[in-house]
Amino acid sequence: MTPAAADERLSRADASPVVRRLASMLRDRRGELALATAVVVGQTLCLLAGPWLVKRGVDAGLIGDDPRALNVAAVLYLVSAVLGLLFGRWAIWLVNRVGERFLRDLRVRAFRHVLDLGMDFYEREPTGRLVSRLTSDVDIMEQLVSQGLVMFVQNALLLVGAVVAVFAMSWPLALCTLVIVPPVVWVTRWFQRASGRAYVAVRERIGETLTTLQEGLEGVRVVQAFNRQGGFISKFRRTNEAQYEANLEAVRISVRYFPVIELAGVVGIAVIVGMGAYFVDRGTITVGVVLAFVLYLNNLFEPIQQLGQLYNTVQQSGAGLHKILVLLDTPCSVPERPDGVELPRRGDLEVSGVSFGYGDGVTPDTDGVVHPAGPDVLSGVDLTVAAGERLALVGPTGAGKSTLAKLLVRFYDPRRGRVSFGGVDLRDARTSSLRDRIVVVPQEGFLFAGTIRDNIALGRPDADAAAVEAAVDRLGLAGLFEGFPAGLDTEVRERGSRLSAGEKQLVSLARAALADPAVLVLDEATSNLDPGTEQRLEEALDHLTEGRTVVVVAHRLTTAARCDRIAVVDGGRLAELGSHADLVARGGHYARLWRAWDSTAPTGGTAADLP
Repeated sequence: MTPAAADERLSRADASPVVRRLASMLRDRRGELALATAVVVGQTLCLLAGPWLVKRGVDAGLIGDDPRALNVAAVLYLVSAVLGLLFGRWAIWLVNRVGERFLRDLRVRAFRHVLDLGMDFYEREPTGRLVSRLTSDVDIMEQLVSQGLVMFVQNALLLVGAVVAVFAMSWPLALCTLVIVPPVVWVTRWFQRASGRAYVAVRERIGETLTTLQEGLEGVRVVQAFNRQGGFISKFRRTNEAQYEANLEAVRISVRYFPVIELAGVVGIAVIVGMGAYFVDRGTITVGVVLAFVLYLNNLFEPIQQLGQLYNTVQQSGAGLHKILVLLDTPCSVPERPDGVELPRRGDLEVSGVSFGYGDGVTPDTDGVVHPAGPDVLSGVDLTVAAGERLALVGPTGAGKSTLAKLLVRFYDPRRGRVSFGGVDLRDARTSSLRDRIVVVPQEGFLFAGTIRDNIALGRPDADAAAVEAAVDRLGLAGLFEGFPAGLDTEVRERGSRLSAGEKQLVSLARAALADPAVLVLDEATSNLDPGTEQRLEEALDHLTEGRTVVVVAHRLTTAARCDRIAVVDGGRLAELGSHADLVARGGHYARLWRAWDSTAPTGGTAADLP
């Protein structure tokens, strides 16, 4: 079995824990489930009563010449059929209601848990896999709930009930009839395995086709710019052809299986009629028993056939639930303590003896893979950022400056040492308080579908329209946003595609201004922008950072030089700390970085150009 195929199946070792967890999660719905089970049992009894009533009507009414018995059997048959129909509709409604409520709550619970997980989880877990957990894995369970669960239980009961009924009426004829059951069971088991492999192959081919389609559409500008339409069409044709062949293979398996089942049904009827005539002639059974056996035959073969078809759905649903449960069991690497405290409104941001490395050797991803602990990327860092101070973090790529910034906002917890604000360890703080006091503005502004106003309001969801507009005014951006077609109510479209990179970053700054934090951590918010937009952003940043503690991950040394102090991170350690002038005069790491930057600056700027 391929890894993809194994991922679609529930192993025996995992089955029992999944069933126990499912029972625990459904504990609050035991009353509804008990009622649904009783209704399914009632429907099954009605279906099983039909052949017995036919036997009674024929033997007592037709052969026994008792019209009253025939009429009673006919009326009871009609009543049982109507009751079976009503029970069936009721069972479907009850099971679907319980199942859909369960899936609704499971989606919300999984989504809430995912949003609470630490950044380390997202750095190792592909987004596509998470989307699959919350969509396709839930969808396959929805198929079981909406279509298969009632059928699975009902057919299992019908199969057992039919076997009991035929043996109760005539065990010799039952033995003759059940001779054809083993071949049917064997063919059905083959169908389970073959159709399961075919189903997985179809899923894989569909995924490849969708990937090719998505790449072509997302990169359409590059495709057209290099005139590569033909190459992508050929690639799509290949993946589409593979999907076509996989679907045909699934059809071939069905073509081999279903005629065999139909033939088994015909042979079964022939055996019942032939052996039944023999036993009737010997006076062992009655004609009504033979007719009842013919009707019960459907209750033997049809459940076997449908259980075979439903087996894969049950397996895939169990595998989907198992994967979601693994996701729910993934611990958060930055948990909130139950007795978390409020952070003070203002205070110093302190880093004391901090060491950190990625991976902890304990937390697995959603596929159960344990990621070993990596080496320390920060070691023995001590740093204090005073309230209201502007500090720049500079250093070569991979030195650890971005990692240090992530520790300051508690995207990670240090392996050793502590990060505190106002004397309170960030690990002891309530998450809501931490996010109120310390806000991150990333290098690229991310916008969600909605209006500009909606995206700014993410900084403080309880803010009214006046507060949003006041935040925009404080940054001097009112004129810019008024120039949009609908002002702040302009739709930004998916991922803010309607706005330029600079405009998206300005919205991010307005969002941070609305949050009104004590500490701002900036990942060089003005990099990779045109000079005109950069100037506007610099002005907005000046308003935003006024009176706040600011930590800047500076990729441009001109940005670092404007800060009160500069921390040079090199090789995971704090190599230097001081003002721009002091560090240049020292002639150390920063001075070398500054000379290299100054000599290659696009505008030929020098330190004299700095404010």
